[in-house]
Amino acid sequence: MGTRSRVDQLDSEILDAMGELITSLVARGEQIAQRFGVPAFCLKALHVLDSSMAMRDLGRYLHCDPSFVTAIADLLEKRGLATREASTADRRIKNLVLTPEGVGLRRKVEREFMARMPWRVLDEDERTCLLSLIRKMTLAESAATPTTASSTPSTTASGTPTTTRTPKSTTTPPTTGGEGAGEVSETLITGQRTG
Repeated sequence: MGTRSRVDQLDSEILDAMGELITSLVARGEQIAQRFGVPAFCLKALHVLDSSMAMRDLGRYLHCDPSFVTAIADLLEKRGLATREASTADRRIKNLVLTPEGVGLRRKVEREFMARMPWRVLDEDERTCLLSLIRKMTLAESAATPTTASSTPSTTASGTPTTTRTPKSTTTPPTTGGEGAGEVSETLITGQRTG
């Protein structure tokens, strides 16, 4: 009774391997963030801010509440990496825009990330296959969720067809936490030092 089927064993190994991969990616991200003197949570914001973006849209993309987006914007502004500007369409909306220093840092960080990614050991065909499998899984997952989304067909630089899913919903995702959400508690910091 204690034996697992071959499929269950394979699923368990995939789960373990994905966990190891995610842990490795997070660790590499934290190392890169430390090297460039930017908190790890700002790296994704730097990556996303290719052009002017409304802060609320950044929050949706990062799946975080408005107060955390404000904290990210404050930090990027304080370091001279981004500025807040009023939207030309609606002056009540604040856009976050990278400064030339922010664009330069984003390029350096992305180069460093790409040089250190584990899929660099794969050849081009293997990378194409990996990308296809990841997209297949994420599209299947998003299709299984109740969020309505539209599909936009496109192709990659190599001509591989892809589909980009854009949520139709314009509502803000539910926030987590509440007061102090996104902050690291002293208990967690102390627990990491001793654990």
